[in-house]
Order: sequence, then C-alpha cells, then structure tokens
Amino acid sequence: MKESIFIRAYLRASTDDQNASRARSTLSGFIEDKGLKVAAWYTENASGTKVERTELARLINDAQYGDVLLVEQVDRLTRLSKPDWDRLKGAIQGAGLRVVSLDLPTSHAALRISSSDDFTGRMLDAVNSMLMDMLAAVAHKDWEDRRRRQREGIELAKRDGRYKGRPVNEEVHARILELRRYGLSIRKTADIVGCGISTVQRAEKRVKLDC
Repeated sequence: MKESIFIRAYLRASTDDQNASRARSTLSGFIEDKGLKVAAWYTENASGTKVERTELARLINDAQYGDVLLVEQVDRLTRLSKPDWDRLKGAIQGAGLRVVSLDLPTSHAALRISSSDDFTGRMLDAVNSMLMDMLAAVAHKDWEDRRRRQREGIELAKRDGRYKGRPVNEEVHARILELRRYGLSIRKTADIVGCGISTVQRAEKRVKLDC
C-alpha cells in the first residue's frame, strides 16, 4: 500500500491588493496529476521579505515530520536576506518539513519518497537545500533590484513634476467600506475582498480624512 503524504500548500501574495489565492488552481493541478491531494491550505497577503508571517508560522507549527510544504515558486516562500532565510530554513527543517516548489524540479522527488527511506531522503534534502539557497539569494537580489529601480523612477518623476503617488482603487475601497458598515471585522473584510489588512485600514483612514 502506498504511503500517504500530508501536503501543506502555502500561498502568498506580496502586495496588499494582490490575491494570494491566484496560484491555488496551479498547485492543485500539479498535485492531482501525481495522484495526490493537498491536505491543508495556508493563504496570506504578506511580503516575502518579512520573517514573521502568520500563516507560514501556523503551517510550520502544524507540521509533522515528513510533511510536504508546497509552494508555486521559491520566492513565494522567501525574498529574505541570508541571515533571515537561514532562520526560516532552520524552522522548516526543524519541523521535519520537505519543501516542494514547482520551479525546483529536483524537489518534486519528495512526493515519491517514503518517510522510512532515510538515506534517500537525506540525500535529497542536501541537494535541495543547496539549490534553494541559490534561488533564495536570486529572489532577494531581484527584490532589491526592483526596489532600487522603483526609487530611481520615483525620484526622476518627482524632478519632472510627474509623480502623483500610488492611485487609489476606488472600487476596492468602496467594497471595503460597505463590508465594514455591515460590521465585518478588518480581517474578515480583507479576506473577502482579497486584499491586505493595511488596505482596509487605509480605506477607512481616507474616509476619516475626508470628513
């Protein structure tokens, strides 16, 4: 009888107005093609540059030895600096999790390895740990480069008198205010709209400033 694997999928969007659930169908299809199912989903809007992420921490806390942490890309898991990535990686390994990322083909073998096959598992973990370190470094550099280009663009726009700041999504803000008027909590409103908590708070603050 084939040993079952408990798969915990982690979905993260990096900005307040992105929907972290976008990749759910992609991950589901990938797992179902292998005759498996995702047992638990953990979804949040949070920056990959932050170590403290509520749902990721909950996933690690829930994990049992041999469980799989499934992500669409390594940068969904981390855009952290090396010291912070080392901390997170240590927590993941300490929980007995094996990371499977769609953009890291060597990690897919974790879906076929029995927890009793200690030697193969350890060899796989060593290879994937090295490759994930490389991808984590690339993800962090990509984030730093994009931030630098963004700052340079803003400074240029300010010098030219073209900078107006980030535009407000009026439709999203209207929906947020409607749900809050019905008494929904900030967290529940953010979940329904598919935005971050800070977006809900900004929408409310904007109304107060206009009053």
